Amino acid sequence: QVQVAESGGGLVQPGGSLRLSCKSPRSILSVFSTSDMEWYRQAPGKERELVAAITSGGIITYSDSVKGRFTISRDNSKRMVYLQMGNLNPEDTADYYCSRKEAGGPIYWGQGTRVTVSS
Repeated sequence: QVQVAESGGGLVQPGGSLRLSCKSPRSILSVFSTSDMEWYRQAPGKERELVAAITSGGIITYSDSVKGRFTISRDNSKRMVYLQMGNLNPEDTADYYCSRKEAGGPIYWGQGTRVTVSS
């Protein structure tokens, strides 16, 4: 049973943009809207790192490496979270994962979507 599913990855040239999407098809609105949502990434040979987060109350944080280039947003009515990525560079190449932290409950992870930045 898929709780979280990412999409939107692909191959993009340096300087380009991509929008990643994360859906929670099995989450009811009241649960999703009170969940904190996060995007992580894991590059080959590196540990998973937090890229961006948006709380249920709309508080947003970014890692220093993506601040000013990436934008996280959510649409509770659609149970969706987005990561708009701009001015991409080869160092952004990684598998990107979405997580949903339910208030007082479990954390769900998606399977990831691969982003490759290369000319």
